[in-house]
Amino acid sequence: MTTGSKAEVHVVAVLKARPGKGAALLEALEAIIPAVRREDGCIRYELTVDRADADRAVMLEVWRDEAALGRHETAAPFVSLAACFDELLAEPVALLKLQHRM
Repeated sequence: MTTGSKAEVHVVAVLKARPGKGAALLEALEAIIPAVRREDGCIRYELTVDRADADRAVMLEVWRDEAALGRHETAAPFVSLAACFDELLAEPVALLKLQHRM
């Protein structure tokens, strides 16, 4: 197993869809993945779905550093997705920013 640098930022973002909006949330997330993966500093950007709750999407992300993550948060793909959050999400995004230890 390879280990990343201490500067890398690992992110787990949990997005819970409003009732009846699960498919729309997944489509919106899937739509931005190719562009996000091309962003400078993106190491990993994967969409997963909770096996126990199909309306709960979990993004697994790794960014080269805080600066790369910051650029992502202001880049067009994420901004366009975030504009849909009020319509699609049942609750605010739960965000964990993690640092690799070993």
